[in-house]
Amino acid sequence: MVDDWKRQLDALHAALVRRDDPVAWVTEADAVTASRRYPNPALRGPVFGVAAQDPAVGPGWRVLLPVTDGMPQQARDALNSHLWFKAKDDTDDPAVRRELLAAVAVLEREPVNEIEVLGVRYRVVRGDEFARSGEDGLEPPRPTDREPADRTWGVPSKEPSPDAGFAIDPGQDDGLIAGATKLGMRDFAYTGSRYPAAVRADSKRAAAAYPDIALLPVGFRVAERNASGWEPHGAMMATPHEARDLLHGAMIEFWPVLYEFDEREKAAYVEAAETFKAAGSANDVCVGDRHYRICRIERLIRCGPDGPEPPRRTDVDGYGPMKLHPTMDEEGTIHHDHDHDHDDD
Repeated sequence: MVDDWKRQLDALHAALVRRDDPVAWVTEADAVTASRRYPNPALRGPVFGVAAQDPAVGPGWRVLLPVTDGMPQQARDALNSHLWFKAKDDTDDPAVRRELLAAVAVLEREPVNEIEVLGVRYRVVRGDEFARSGEDGLEPPRPTDREPADRTWGVPSKEPSPDAGFAIDPGQDDGLIAGATKLGMRDFAYTGSRYPAAVRADSKRAAAAYPDIALLPVGFRVAERNASGWEPHGAMMATPHEARDLLHGAMIEFWPVLYEFDEREKAAYVEAAETFKAAGSANDVCVGDRHYRICRIERLIRCGPDGPEPPRRTDVDGYGPMKLHPTMDEEGTIHHDHDHDHDDD
């Protein structure tokens, strides 16, 4: 796959210079440079979210809830909550509320991956998360990656998830290098002894049943280099700055408590964190023999004739369906069950 990728780059670069769009040219040139320097896809594993096919919006599938969960059940729970709050806040019609709550009841009992409510199809979808790697490790952010308008530090981001409403469309023109990525990943399947035989077989079946590739918006993570490779820390963020801010806060506030640093270690981490912050757009920071990097994360979703791939039978859940919210009747009255303390109304 990697060799095929490299063979396409020269042809793609030739096509790039013929385009008459300066912004696209800079972005594509940046992508070509990155693809040469970081040519090898490094798979992290599956991610899950929820997509919706709403006839009122169009015939295609769009991301409803971000494709960032580590287990299918987390995405099912997120859909459960979405529909419950929709019943609570978005309608005064008892019949509409009754249908929404019927779907919630199903999600409380069964690990379903698709459900139709009020003419809208909801599907738990499966993606794969990967980064690119090269001789110096994982790819950092590119100069052309989107940044927030206000790059403040220490303030929770108000940036919406770039996944929200994103069209899952394998035919979308994402650019030349993105096109090469989609071509290169069409036949991708899990191989190697670290994957059980059933997982490898499932992956091969998925490549045949869902041959088309849609790319989701890029994200950014903090990763630490260790003896076995790069280990991610924390959530995936929407912009490089948000990931930098996450790393800065972890170094001065969270990690010293979590890892019970002594005063010398605390001082070393604070000094490194403040130097990192002062640089503004740095992507690497070292403390002693520990090396942290802001890494660029890509995700793909496989698609077939009926839309995006749902979870596979070999995808693992750590727990099953459960009741997440208090009971609500069709009039919108909430009944607090004595055996459920975690209400969210």
